[in-house]
Amino acid sequence: MKDFAGKIAVITGGGTGMGRELARQLVAEGCNVAMCDVSAEAMAETKRLCEVELPQGLRITTHVADVSIEDHYKRFRDELIEQQATDKIHLLFNNAGIGGGGSLFSNTREQWERTFNICWGGVYLGVRTFLPLLVKADEAHIVNTSSVNGFWASVGMGVSHTAYSAAKFAVKGFTEAMINDLRLNAPHVKCSVVMPGHIGTSIVSNSRKVQNGSDQLNADELKQARQRLQGQGIDVAKMSDADIQQLALDRARIFHDEAPTSAAAAAKVILDGVKAERWRILVGDDAHLLDERVRKAPEQAYSPEFYQDLVAATGWKVG
Repeated sequence: MKDFAGKIAVITGGGTGMGRELARQLVAEGCNVAMCDVSAEAMAETKRLCEVELPQGLRITTHVADVSIEDHYKRFRDELIEQQATDKIHLLFNNAGIGGGGSLFSNTREQWERTFNICWGGVYLGVRTFLPLLVKADEAHIVNTSSVNGFWASVGMGVSHTAYSAAKFAVKGFTEAMINDLRLNAPHVKCSVVMPGHIGTSIVSNSRKVQNGSDQLNADELKQARQRLQGQGIDVAKMSDADIQQLALDRARIFHDEAPTSAAAAAKVILDGVKAERWRILVGDDAHLLDERVRKAPEQAYSPEFYQDLVAATGWKVG
């Protein structure tokens, strides 16, 4: 697929971050977009930004949906068919994701499964739901967002990261297995797995809103935050809960504002990868560096020295 003009793209998690930037760049290239998100307000802002220079005749539709719920996906599909006046799509970006539920010990089962069911279940259900519409197109491409946590299950020594990592490993394996499944059964449909490093998005604050209903830490998360800070050598004994909350808000801001790769830059890398029919799309210099180091020394990948060297090389401010 060398260009996107006249095509129809589905984007999950289109309200913010990479989803928003994918929508903006696709529309700029003359692509129709149908996006879903749990936030109607966030999608309305994405649509407003897209419509600033909307080419005549293009359609942008927004659909409220939780990607972990199959009935929401089916409603999204049915609305798309009606509002986009089509029985086919050309591009599917399974982009929606949240963090949270990192520990089997200190998080609830509900938190753990909420993260897993969105980050992995949302990808699986997205492909299941939209595959018939993709197959009907003359050419089509599925783009599943994994992460560097799809090949390295950590964000540092002081924090557990099991739900997100397990989901992203599943996305990576699923997409790689799809390569041959599509070759055998629908060779005009391609697929790519995207593995971003640290991208400047609102995933930290958005994840809390999805998990907790606000961007404030709950009691379990306060305890985990203290544990993480203590693991980083910070004396938390004299810090109040309000102090910890403020540090968490600062961390979310830093994650967004001081990332080495912006969401817009990430979206361009992804779309260029689709045009080049690359099945494996690493996003960010940190992703390339981490991929190289994990492959070179897999037995050392979870040692303190590995992480310390990684932070020194990338300037990461996560974990």
